[in-house]
Amino acid sequence: MGAKIKVEYWYVSIFVAFLNISCGKFPDAEVTGLVGRRGSFEVEINEQLVFSKLETGGFPSEDDILAAVQAAYDGKPVQKITRKR
Repeated sequence: MGAKIKVEYWYVSIFVAFLNISCGKFPDAEVTGLVGRRGSFEVEINEQLVFSKLETGGFPSEDDILAAVQAAYDGKPVQKITRKR
């Protein structure tokens, strides 16, 4: 199936690390990023919000994000990530 990933970020270094990880594992994923609200790190996969730093107060784990992208690739429902690292 594939995945369109959109990230609103305030922390450029975290976004770059996310980009390296996600594009390394899913090279054909369409990843876009935009500088957003102060303190934000909001991740949408196929137009569904799957993680919000503004809601959780922390960053997602790499494993949780990769599992969500994999679910989208497999055509499965993507669950919202509520855990933070």
